Amino acid sequence: MVSGKVKVTNTKGIHLRLASELVKAASKFRSNIMISRDKEEINAKSILGVASLGAEFGTELTLKIEGEDERDALNVLMRLFEDNFSRGEDS
Repeated sequence: MVSGKVKVTNTKGIHLRLASELVKAASKFRSNIMISRDKEEINAKSILGVASLGAEFGTELTLKIEGEDERDALNVLMRLFEDNFSRGEDS
């Protein structure tokens, strides 16, 4: 299992379009991918789960990934957050 912490840098937080991009990226991997905020943990491949996090600007999230492609998944998902979902600041 690998894990990493990310911070939501989009000023609008993780709204539905960004949640969709995150789920699409996570779904490309075979590993089990979980995202936690405080004590809540959701499946990163679930649009309802990601949307229900209510992750606003500045929220710190923890990615926990377990499976055969866990390192690749962690790298891709962390880069997605670091690059602000490859969109502008206010996407």
